[in-house]
Amino acid sequence: MTGQQQVEALHRQIWQIANKVRGAVDGWDFKQFVLGALFYRFISENFTNYIEGGDDGINYPGMSDADVPDEAKIDAIKTKGYFIYPSQLFQNVVKTANKNDSLNTDLAEIFSAIEASASGYPSEQDIYGLFADFDTTSNRLGSTVKQKNERLAEVLKGVAGLPLKFDDNEGDLFGDAYEFLISNYAANAGKSGGEFFTPTHVSKLIAKLAMHKQTSVNKIYDPAAGSGSLLLQAKDEFEKHIIEDGFFGQEINYTTYNLARMNMFLHNINYDKFNIQHGNTLMEPHFGDDKPFDAIVSNPPYSVNWKGSDDPTLINDERFAPAGVLAPKSKADFAFVLHALHYLSAKGRAAIVCFPGIFYRGGAEQKIRKYLVDNNYVETVIALAPNLFFGTTIAVNILVLAKNKTDTTVQFIDATEEDTFFRKGTNNNFMEDRHIGRIMDLFDSKENVPHVAETVPYDTIVEKDYNLSVSAYVEPKDTREVVNIKELNAKLVTTVAKIDQLRADIDAIVAEIEA
Repeated sequence: MTGQQQVEALHRQIWQIANKVRGAVDGWDFKQFVLGALFYRFISENFTNYIEGGDDGINYPGMSDADVPDEAKIDAIKTKGYFIYPSQLFQNVVKTANKNDSLNTDLAEIFSAIEASASGYPSEQDIYGLFADFDTTSNRLGSTVKQKNERLAEVLKGVAGLPLKFDDNEGDLFGDAYEFLISNYAANAGKSGGEFFTPTHVSKLIAKLAMHKQTSVNKIYDPAAGSGSLLLQAKDEFEKHIIEDGFFGQEINYTTYNLARMNMFLHNINYDKFNIQHGNTLMEPHFGDDKPFDAIVSNPPYSVNWKGSDDPTLINDERFAPAGVLAPKSKADFAFVLHALHYLSAKGRAAIVCFPGIFYRGGAEQKIRKYLVDNNYVETVIALAPNLFFGTTIAVNILVLAKNKTDTTVQFIDATEEDTFFRKGTNNNFMEDRHIGRIMDLFDSKENVPHVAETVPYDTIVEKDYNLSVSAYVEPKDTREVVNIKELNAKLVTTVAKIDQLRADIDAIVAEIEA
């Protein structure tokens, strides 16, 4: 069995267990229990690994809570960001889960204690509320305490049965399992799933675009972080040292915000190397003191409502004021674009997934496009194939912004041709590495390729009233069948002659019969 086959087999087993433990509960509603239990197991094994430090003579799960010195606790919190007593470890709780009549309350106390351990330390903000969605009193677990405990025990046992282990070399197995579960929940959740998870293959392309030819970046930022998949793809794609000061993101949905923070830990990113904040990026932006960022990646919600002109102070906001106009109240897309641009460093790139309508509509959106083009911030617009995302079939675009362009041209890439840029899947289309590589080659070279890519001068865009639709500049391939008129006429002459001959033969036969 190849390495890829082993991974696929592991994924099948993970999903089977996840489906088994949820029973009749909808997978989307139940996801936080499976994901939360996986996180609980991870930090328990991670913490055990840290305390034991590879010393076979130390058995931390077998120790008594009273035997843990206060100095060790303080040191652990400063380093790991949290503390877990031996009795609170996943591996110890799961041993007696089936027989524990107070499992739900015990778990609630353990989760509260883990979060409280960071109180007063630099990690407090990163740890607080992590288990908020692992509600051990939820009716989704059952209507009685007994039913809740039985279902919780089933979840813990199921997660304990996953063939994962944690050590310095294989910690990413947990991160891989977490990403796999999130992607499957998203794929089965309809529209709501697509709102918090960007498929891995699209994330890979966005990360490559944002970090193209940057040997190092100070930090990477996602203003609509979702579950953190875009940020983490940057980690997976590049050597760890390239991202110097860590991962930053903001997410409006509290449950998804917790998923993102868990995701960071599960990918071995320590609390001091990420900063994920909860809140409305457009109205309550964080990280103003942390900007600029050398790399920005984002898949913001498409055409959502925002305050816009209803809040007269926004036109003076330093993010939006330079454009001289606010994005429409019913379409906040360009508000996210301008926000990202404001946070972008002079040497960096932002790669943003966008709804195609913003590139050709008039009004305020046209004025914002004019601002972006006149100030030479638009490097590339890429049209992707339809049905690449969960919960929507639309063909979206990727907008690449840069503040260090060496000329005033804008590149347009039509990446919608099947096989060249994507392959069809059962439920969603999919970009393989070769498809992503083809797009990156075009992005890097800026060469013109008929029906695929055009690098357009500034004046041409002005002539087209700042239309930034790929179809306005890349002529589609004519797939109609070419017909040779001379050959067709010759065939018609032959066919008509045959018909005339058949008619004559029929007339002769009829005349002979009538005689």
